Amino acid sequence: MQLERIIQILCLVIAAVSFWWSGRLLAPMNDLAGETYLRLSVEAPTDASALGVVERRIPIAKIYAMETVSAVEQGEKITVGYDGGLRNWEGRIGDTVKLSWRTSNGEEVGTARLDGRGGFGLRYTDEAVAGAPPIVALGTALGALRGLIVDYLWLKVTWMKEKGLFYEVMADADLITRLQPRFPEVWAFHGHNMAYNISVVTNTPQERWAWVNAGIDLVRNRGIRYNPNDLVLHKELGFWFAHKLDGVADDAHLHYKRQFAREWQFVLGTPPYDYDQRKAWIKKIADAPVTLTELEASDPAMRAFLDTLVAQTKVLAPRYRFDPKGDFKRFLSLHGEWDSRRTSAYARLLGMRPSEEAAAGIAALDATFGNAANEKQAAELLAYMRRKVLLDDYNMDPRLMYEFTRDTGPLDWRHPQAHALYWARRGEQFGQDRVEKGNDIYKAINNSRIEIQSMQALARSGLVGYDPFSGDNVTRLNDPRWIKVIDRKFRRLYDQYYGTRGSGSDSFTDFHENFMKSAIRELYRSGDVQGAQGILDELDGLYGRGGVVPHEGYAIPLDTFVRNVTYGEYEQVPETARSDVYAALERGFREGLLLDRTEVLQDALRFARELTTYFREARWNDFVNKFGEGRMKELLGGLDESVPAVLAKVLTDTSTPLLDRFVIYGKSPEDLRASVYDRVKPQLEVEFAGSQLANGNLTVDRVLPEPPGLEEFRRAAAARAAAREAERNNAERSAAQQK
Repeated sequence: MQLERIIQILCLVIAAVSFWWSGRLLAPMNDLAGETYLRLSVEAPTDASALGVVERRIPIAKIYAMETVSAVEQGEKITVGYDGGLRNWEGRIGDTVKLSWRTSNGEEVGTARLDGRGGFGLRYTDEAVAGAPPIVALGTALGALRGLIVDYLWLKVTWMKEKGLFYEVMADADLITRLQPRFPEVWAFHGHNMAYNISVVTNTPQERWAWVNAGIDLVRNRGIRYNPNDLVLHKELGFWFAHKLDGVADDAHLHYKRQFAREWQFVLGTPPYDYDQRKAWIKKIADAPVTLTELEASDPAMRAFLDTLVAQTKVLAPRYRFDPKGDFKRFLSLHGEWDSRRTSAYARLLGMRPSEEAAAGIAALDATFGNAANEKQAAELLAYMRRKVLLDDYNMDPRLMYEFTRDTGPLDWRHPQAHALYWARRGEQFGQDRVEKGNDIYKAINNSRIEIQSMQALARSGLVGYDPFSGDNVTRLNDPRWIKVIDRKFRRLYDQYYGTRGSGSDSFTDFHENFMKSAIRELYRSGDVQGAQGILDELDGLYGRGGVVPHEGYAIPLDTFVRNVTYGEYEQVPETARSDVYAALERGFREGLLLDRTEVLQDALRFARELTTYFREARWNDFVNKFGEGRMKELLGGLDESVPAVLAKVLTDTSTPLLDRFVIYGKSPEDLRASVYDRVKPQLEVEFAGSQLANGNLTVDRVLPEPPGLEEFRRAAAARAAAREAERNNAERSAAQQK
């Protein structure tokens, strides 16, 4: 008994010593393994309330500009890889440097003496979390016990998630992010819970959007700031933009798209269509001054313009007043609404009158941003504010936004897939070197899939149009400028993952071949024969005569290829002919009429006529015996009616803005308008009555006028219907007699 007591006491002593010693070792171990920082004596940093020198620890990951002001002759040599490792600074301890870095409150700029370099703790925080339960505060104070506390909380939130207690998970998940801010998985867990689990149990689209946006903002603005080089966290965030916002699985996805387009149109404005102009547009924001002092120094008239803007906005509510050191995001929202009101077709048609508060804001901006004499200063101030809002409120680097636009394609930041591409590409740039070897390479491949799939989505719907005053959905049209971008990206990915075990590069080949085959058809039908031929030659070199198993499938004339590929598919699955014709015609009506690209509509109409003729003159005409009873006959009937059917579908598609649909109707040929007028009028009348268009002087007869010759068309349609009915009756009698 006495021996057992001695053993127990000895075990307690060993446990106490081990616990004490592990606590002593934790800080230096974390310091060695953690994020590095610079110890600096900063001379009056931009956020300092007191004058003089302030000692600071600045994480190297947050530094994006660094240059030597004065160098010392003696001192330890040091190399600092800043700006995500893209740039290096070389000098000595003791040098005076000028640097810019990011904080949770924005950007800071200062001149400092470099005193040394150290490392933050790997994962844990040394400060107790405000409002945390006593056991968490105790664990934080005890040091090593924090690991046990986090393990306990992690097990608890996992159990609650399995039980469906999504709201209850929030508090504990937030504690874990505070205790383990450099643990990427907990940020992904927390953000996914908000964006996916909690959002879908709310009752309104507005509530859903609030939770989805909160989950995205949590990871984008906090998680990635703590983990700027974690590839998986970037991939998760990109996937949420691509799937949750741009996908259609959520019942509220149209509301998400409207709110997202509205937010980014107010922040950045409407980008120019021309690619070179778009690159210059985003570059102006990337090159904007970093500080207010630099902004004022860039133009002698800037100080007077800022003073005028402050004076003009004093009449507004405090939250909307311009403050050179205030909330630029809120002010950009005011400016975006003012700018959109000037260009809104709805605002012009309806003669919208702003509220009393909004009228004061409009007058203030008319006198400043609307004054032609201030055009240069207004543009420079806008670029400066947008740069700061992107960095401070969205954790997005305008220089990367410019580089990605320059190196990929015409990104429109009102489209969620542009953000999916940004975060996937940023993750590749800053975090892929950590997973390129070993079993984690699949993480890099999955991230690359997000990037190239976002390019595909932009090729399908990258042309964005939105009127914030319409209340309608976002217009999204094909943008073929992304086809060559995807081709270049595939080649780089194939080379990059060629040696990866498990055929990593081959996972992209099917995607590339199928997409480029569809691109041939798209370019050919839109009139870009040269571009289509170039892709066909490329496919022949990659997958045809130059493929691993050579074949002649691509070594044929372009028109034959388009006919063989498309019509060959139709022989196997005839119903796909209808879907292809509908897709071509739908694009023709949307792009051809909305964007005044008549060649697109004419090509779609020609394709529909050619395909109908092909089916009528094909060698297989015994529709009943070969393809099943009535199948081909029904298909031909569908093709004969395809043009008015698709136009009616486009005009009654509530996912398209109502004003856009009226524009499409007004630009359609008279015979087509006559063919759909009776079909679409009842629904469009109801939509018009419930829209803002009905609040002005407009009438439904003005936006949906009766086409000329409508009565003649009705009589002709009735005669055709009677003839078809007689033909069917005769066929049925003939079949009965044969039996």
